[in-house]
Amino acid sequence: MKKGLLLSLVSILFVGVLAACGTKESASSNGTGGKEEVIIGYFPNIDHVPAMIAKEKGYFEEVLGENVKVTYKTFPDGAAFMTALKTGDIHAGLVGPGPVMNNFANGADVKIVAGASSGGTVVVASEKSGIESVNDLTGRTFITPGVGCTHDVQMETFLQELGITSARIGGTLKHVTGNPAQYGAMFESGKVDLAAVPEPWASQLVNDGAKIIVDTDEISYGTTLPNTVLVTSGKLIDENKELVANIVKAHEKSVSFINENPEEAREIAINSIKDITDQDLDPKIVESAWERVSYTTEVNADVVQEFANSSFELKFLKEKPEFSDLIDTQFLTK
Repeated sequence: MKKGLLLSLVSILFVGVLAACGTKESASSNGTGGKEEVIIGYFPNIDHVPAMIAKEKGYFEEVLGENVKVTYKTFPDGAAFMTALKTGDIHAGLVGPGPVMNNFANGADVKIVAGASSGGTVVVASEKSGIESVNDLTGRTFITPGVGCTHDVQMETFLQELGITSARIGGTLKHVTGNPAQYGAMFESGKVDLAAVPEPWASQLVNDGAKIIVDTDEISYGTTLPNTVLVTSGKLIDENKELVANIVKAHEKSVSFINENPEEAREIAINSIKDITDQDLDPKIVESAWERVSYTTEVNADVVQEFANSSFELKFLKEKPEFSDLIDTQFLTK
């Protein structure tokens, strides 16, 4: 599918569940000097820069006030993030739409309250694989961060339209999962042939010799699907709308900063990812990645539903979902 054809959902900036006072999900004051604690979750990648900016600039602290202690937690994948959201170990944060929709379809209390980023998914093949196009994928092995994750659904939707399916649903294309930071080593070892990978890892792999097979503007939902969204719980919205509104407000400040100060935002992202992953990102790599990602708080419900339908058709979901109650954008000011 070509650029602009489909969905606009969100990093997932990376989103976790905001909780209300007096319950496990609620903001807690234990061990915080009497202050309520709000815990924000996100991933250490380019899609989740809004959370990095908010942390660096103190936007959550500024908006939530001096009586709230803000804590940040990072996660390796959407499954771990959603587990933390459901158990109340985080109150809000950024995550990809795939895990959010999968968990919502299974009864989880989660609400998308804003978008965070769109674009950035690229399918690349290792130099050793000899793959030149999608016509060379029979019997090969591809990798994504998780089964049914946003990037996995995007890739398999695109390939399904070409008549190519994964071994998971009777095809010949083998699928494994892993941390994008390790894809370079896996390419070199020959364990995998290609990857559906988020930025900046796509640009890093290309810099190291990998070949782009499907670019961001070609893959399904490539430029319109939010790849990161801000989420919280419906319970928190019901019990503490002011808290949720302020979290969204801080998030909006972060997104505005990114769009108004791209060079400084890139520098903050590079330093933040280094601190978390010990990965040194070349500024030129990040600049290349930045061109494939857009930062926005907008969420297109129609696109979210279409993406969910694809997840069902690919058998990531057992039942065709209905997501009219998943998105709540009442707190957005733009």
